[in-house]
Amino acid sequence: MSSVVIAAHNEENVLDACLRSLLQQGVTAGDIVVVANGCVDRTADVARQHGVVVVELAQAGKARALNAGDEAAKTFPRIYLDADIVVPPGGVNTVTAGLSANMLVGVPQRRVETSGRPWPVRAYFTINERLPAFREGLFGRGMIVLSEEGRKRFDRFPELIADDLFLDSLFVGSEKVIVDDAVVVVEAPHTAKDLFRRLVRVRRGNREMRAAGVSLGSDVRPSDPWAWLRESAPRPALWPAAVCYAAFTIAATVAARRAGGDAWGRDESTRQQQDPARGKKTS
Repeated sequence: MSSVVIAAHNEENVLDACLRSLLQQGVTAGDIVVVANGCVDRTADVARQHGVVVVELAQAGKARALNAGDEAAKTFPRIYLDADIVVPPGGVNTVTAGLSANMLVGVPQRRVETSGRPWPVRAYFTINERLPAFREGLFGRGMIVLSEEGRKRFDRFPELIADDLFLDSLFVGSEKVIVDDAVVVVEAPHTAKDLFRRLVRVRRGNREMRAAGVSLGSDVRPSDPWAWLRESAPRPALWPAAVCYAAFTIAATVAARRAGGDAWGRDESTRQQQDPARGKKTS
């Protein structure tokens, strides 16, 4: 049976749907660890209502929360799940079944929900979804599953923002499996301003991770700043979206070099009440 670690910072609006999606597909409450860190809302109370293991930390910080969750979790495979992700029916078993002696880490496919968002947000993700890094990498999905052997690749999560890029750096392509039959829905920011804030934090986290790669002994995925152009140049219909994507990316990169620290890389616009039935069924 799998263990699930959820690092949760002020997630009372979305955590209920996340936990229900796990319990409804047979994950036992005792195998789910919610680490409520730096919360000023009812995150811990929501978790306790479901009978899961709750760890409370006074200070916010995702790496610290993941490490505390690992200490409380008992079994493998080990699932690291964002609190705003609703795992589709059968998704836990489908992704964990993809692991093998050679496949040490697995992730679901993702679908970015952009309906109702303004055109700049939809344009950005039109290009983003086509980039090889987001089709092949472990990041941006909100759910990563490690086998016991895969978890041995590192001791503790480093105090870095980009925890998913860190995990991605530990495994070569032949050790990763992206499971097509499980699809998680990732909510796009609801405004261009929220998207920009998210991108600044992501860019800062990625730059921090790449700077720390040598000391961590990790071969971090290199940045590919021209992938958007290669994907869009042959397709004139994508050119307006590509211009929008480039503008967001350049502005966020510049801003990230000036920005200070932040314990969480997220925007608050997506932390709203979710539909428990959201998510695509697995086959």
